[in-house]
Amino acid sequence: MYSFNRHSHVAMSVDASESELPPSRPWVSVERRGKVAIVRIDRPRVNALSIELLEQLDEVFVSLSQELPGAVVIWGGDRVFAAGADITELAGSEQATLLSEAFSRAFDAIAAFPRVTIAAVCGVALGGGCELALACDLRVAGANTRFGLPEVLLGIFPGAGGTQRLSRLIGPGRAKDLIFSGRSVSAEESLAIGLVERVVESELVFETAVKLAEEFAHGAIVAQSLAKLAIDRGSDLSLTEGLALERELFMRVLNTNDAQRGIASFLANGPGKAEFFGD
Repeated sequence: MYSFNRHSHVAMSVDASESELPPSRPWVSVERRGKVAIVRIDRPRVNALSIELLEQLDEVFVSLSQELPGAVVIWGGDRVFAAGADITELAGSEQATLLSEAFSRAFDAIAAFPRVTIAAVCGVALGGGCELALACDLRVAGANTRFGLPEVLLGIFPGAGGTQRLSRLIGPGRAKDLIFSGRSVSAEESLAIGLVERVVESELVFETAVKLAEEFAHGAIVAQSLAKLAIDRGSDLSLTEGLALERELFMRVLNTNDAQRGIASFLANGPGKAEFFGD
């Protein structure tokens, strides 16, 4: 387990304010559980996303890229995933620019990470917290969870990927409904509109996400990585260009050792019996 320790800021999320925090704290830590990396965000009281926390999050994913796990779970605890940005850091234009850049670096690093990333979400995921979940590949939510992008209530709009990632995930109409109104949605509605992939009882969120990550981590991780690249990069292309990208990446994965193992195993033993080694 390793962590990053920097000076903290006084935090205020889009839905709650915080009193003075301790002068120093490692807000983000990583635990390796077999082939799964668990990234823990822990900034009392509501995991408000400050510049320093986001810098720690970015550094964590840079470090993970140097020794890739099989999959990653991002976990904010059983009470709150993240209630939003540190609003005190939006007060001045210079500080707001730094905060925006920190969001972009951290969330882009998560989105581009060449392994499956899963957000394990309990409590609330509002504003930047919702955008953090959107930067992940999959979202497992507790039945008590609420998602929302309430920035419009402050006279602004989501600026950490919310307008882009949410509209690509659930469609522009539904994204506009949530962003224009600033309303939050329940886990049940989030599942219905495609904002999350799984809803479980709140006490089961973490272990469900880890179990799912373990399944991916023991699977064909090279194929998963290239499929992720095809989906994410292809969404910015025309259909013709996306199909060409798919063909290119398919030929690349076909030449991996894992593909040869999978095909040989299928021919000898039928589907679902192959063992993959990530090469």
